[in-house]
Amino acid sequence: MSGVRLSSALREVRIVLCQYSAASTGAREFVSKHYVELKTENPTTPILVRECSDVQPMLYARFSHGREKSSFIADLESSDILERLKSMDETSLQEAANSSVL
Repeated sequence: MSGVRLSSALREVRIVLCQYSAASTGAREFVSKHYVELKTENPTTPILVRECSDVQPMLYARFSHGREKSSFIADLESSDILERLKSMDETSLQEAANSSVL
């Protein structure tokens, strides 16, 4: 991964995962591989990791004006989760541009 800069509309990223389940393996790998670089590139964006027993792994992105998106990330690879985060961010920018046109 090389410099993932998230949009300023993205206010918070939350990753919910289980410490032990196989379904959360990719989410745990994502945190260990990408957290530091994401935080370095986006120092003012909170990136929260929530560990809970027996929870299904989820990715949440909170945007300006209280909008929030979530994505089920069970059994995904670390790289797929990164792409999902980028996609959520880009989609939000497109939605914001479309709503400002209306």
